[in-house]
Amino acid sequence: QVQLVESGGGMVQAGGSLRLSCAASGRTFSRHGMGWLRQAPGKEREIVSALSRSGTTTYYADSAKGRFTISRDNAKNTVYLQMNSLKPEDTAVYYCAASNLVFATAVSAYEYWGQGTQVTVSS
Repeated sequence: QVQLVESGGGMVQAGGSLRLSCAASGRTFSRHGMGWLRQAPGKEREIVSALSRSGTTTYYADSAKGRFTISRDNAKNTVYLQMNSLKPEDTAVYYCAASNLVFATAVSAYEYWGQGTQVTVSS
């Protein structure tokens, strides 16, 4: 089992950047596919980006392509999401999640979740 704690959220103006971090506990971090997902008020939770356990395969939602970058440091048990050129529609609670799969792009494939961090982008 893995426990996840996100950090790095906050309020930023449109066009700005934030870097989210997710620290994982336990000795199995490198065995998990990792993802960043988000949920805006009144909307369903959606996947933003995913990363294979080796870090070699990535997925980005269309809304994130060209602006967000996911990465992981297995030695530090940490996964990151660099978010650039932020837009008001990026406002949401962002969750770090871990899957028992090598790589997962479906919300339902993630078994372990952090508590979430709020990202607010003002226009």
